[in-house]
Amino acid sequence: MIRRIAPLAVVAVVALGSYYGTLAAAPYGLMRLAEAKLTKTAPVNHFTHTPPVRAERQFVVRPSPDLLYSVCPYDLTAGPLEVTAVPVPGRYSSISVFDARTDNAFVRNDEEMAGKPMRVVLALEGQAVPAGVETVRVRYATGIILQRVLLADPSEAAAVDPIREKAQCRTLAG
Repeated sequence: MIRRIAPLAVVAVVALGSYYGTLAAAPYGLMRLAEAKLTKTAPVNHFTHTPPVRAERQFVVRPSPDLLYSVCPYDLTAGPLEVTAVPVPGRYSSISVFDARTDNAFVRNDEEMAGKPMRVVLALEGQAVPAGVETVRVRYATGIILQRVLLADPSEAAAVDPIREKAQCRTLAG
């Protein structure tokens, strides 16, 4: 009886280990793929403001065609990152920070901005940040920041771009 159960127990342990290992590793692997793809066209620690989505220009899997996307792949190894954005009047917009594990570490939308510019600093634990600035502590040095702006019609993109392009990511010196 034990001779029959022992191989089944080994298979069960290996299967469970593989399952949980995949669950633990998949978010990191997916984010690494996304970061690698994005950094081919978007410099690290800088926003790249993309034109409206079309089938041949999809940097996000299944993006929404009624949203304008800006992306900032980030790396905090050189220091904290200042993220600024201005809400687009009369439009839904948001800034989201995703860490290396794909966790949403921060989000702010136009209603929360209440028409005022947003300024936050992303930092790892232990990194010095300027006094009085809203700080978001993240657990991993790399990730992706997305800005999204809702359009009623794709033709509105040209009018929205000057405001959207005010969003910036920049490494803080020293």
